[in-house]
Amino acid sequence: MTESPSRTAEIRRLATLRDGRAEAMLAALLADLFGMQAENLVINHDQYSLNSLNGVFDSEDGAFFFKFHQEEGEEAMTGEYYRADILARAGLPVDQPVKMSVLPGEQILVYRRRTDPRFSDVLRALDLDHDAEKAARAAAAEAGLSDAVLAVYRRTLHPITPAQSAAEPVHRLFHDRLVDLPEGAYPGGRLKTFYVGRDFAFPGVTLGWEEFSTATIRVNGIRYAETVGQLFDAAVARLKPQALADAGGVTAHGDAHNANVWYEEGEGGPRLSYFDPAFAGEAVPTLLAEVKTTFHNVLAHPLWLYDPAVAAERYSASASYAGGVLDIETDWRPSPVRRDLLRVKAERLWRPLLSELAGRGLLPADWRRVVRLGLFLCPTLVMNLRAGATTHNPVSSAIGFAVAVMAGSEPLDGSDIVSLMFDAIDPARA
Repeated sequence: MTESPSRTAEIRRLATLRDGRAEAMLAALLADLFGMQAENLVINHDQYSLNSLNGVFDSEDGAFFFKFHQEEGEEAMTGEYYRADILARAGLPVDQPVKMSVLPGEQILVYRRRTDPRFSDVLRALDLDHDAEKAARAAAAEAGLSDAVLAVYRRTLHPITPAQSAAEPVHRLFHDRLVDLPEGAYPGGRLKTFYVGRDFAFPGVTLGWEEFSTATIRVNGIRYAETVGQLFDAAVARLKPQALADAGGVTAHGDAHNANVWYEEGEGGPRLSYFDPAFAGEAVPTLLAEVKTTFHNVLAHPLWLYDPAVAAERYSASASYAGGVLDIETDWRPSPVRRDLLRVKAERLWRPLLSELAGRGLLPADWRRVVRLGLFLCPTLVMNLRAGATTHNPVSSAIGFAVAVMAGSEPLDGSDIVSLMFDAIDPARA
């Protein structure tokens, strides 16, 4: 029973405002969809819920956890959300929901409540207080998951058609946030809403969109080849869903950032398992499959994306603009545990996956370009990075755009953590 184009969108809007009607609407939604009478319903207000909502409730059948992801205009989307059984059939470790609705605007998963922490919470604690032994256990857990995912990618990798690629919901996280749907006008979507025609306030300088989008970016003395505007323009063309069929497709979660991953201690050591497979598919374009995990589990940390106020207390940033060059200086760096995770991701997943693609004749010549553009869109379109637009401040905004450009563009002089990763995973350098 649908009372509006998107009840989940309204629930998330009210929850963001801390409006108590959100809980009542959510309880009504659970009753309508599943016949569940929710009691003691609590919506979690955590830093990772940028485009989603989660929480807990009780019913006569026990204790439960709910999660839903909500995108603008999802009721008009092509492709299907929440094909939760896909990952289990492929042999990936995934927590199966006990209740599921895939109705556009009313898409929600209900799980038995667990006491295990999310991997994101485990890692945040290590960002703030490094413990070498615990960090090693976290890296080992990541290695175990990467090995399992790689095995599935190898087994399910197959050629796909442009139509098959376009039907995958994962594009909602990338290309579809650049355009107005369904007509596809560019610039549109979040790009237009967040940035076009807006001001960008950094410590030391404020720029309008025209200046900012065309500025050469220099971060800690390293100059980058492309401007923010050029990266967006390149992304809308090269990440067009039909164009991404050239590297084949795999069965993948598609959005496995660590707030969608459980961390479970066991006798044989910690293990990781997925939940919330909102963008899972059997023909996910291969080069997109690990992009979200790579950015959001490594380069988004520590703190700047999800905890901008804390980041501004722990790190510094300054900016200046002259002659069309935006200089950003910052002492932000990925923490030791994040560098460990990047090493694991590069060695255990990216390098063998790219070698597999090359061996099967499915590795595009511009694979670096594709992956970099995907990495660039992760932070810029997951939330508004402009200071004052949401929770970001001038310091976190400067760090955020610096990291986004570092991820998206090749450096013209010197090297950085991203360029070194690309060199390490390049099959041509093996």
